[in-house]
Amino acid sequence: MPLMEEPRIYAIVQTGGKQYKVSPGDTIDVERLPVEEGSTIELDRVLLVADGDKVTAGTPTVEGAKVIAQVLGEGKGEKVIVFKYKPKVRYRRKSGHRQIYTRLAIKDIIC
Repeated sequence: MPLMEEPRIYAIVQTGGKQYKVSPGDTIDVERLPVEEGSTIELDRVLLVADGDKVTAGTPTVEGAKVIAQVLGEGKGEKVIVFKYKPKVRYRRKSGHRQIYTRLAIKDIIC
């Protein structure tokens, strides 16, 4: 007989114009947030909460739902090369960009 997996709660949150699927214990990288390292933050734009078979979808957000996360620090993403080129006119421009992100550790989902 196979072991039954314990139902895991997860949520879909929106921050920085992007959506993330999070569960307690996960670590995610989001767009830079103006918070101190080591502090806790509440993500209140929760679009969906699923707890086992019970799924609650928001219109557009779930009322009273919050995701509690701890700020682990900031970092930089991979370098993106931007190269502009026009043939026959000796026009070349090369620049790079590294996006700054904030790393969050998800502690709890309150619904």
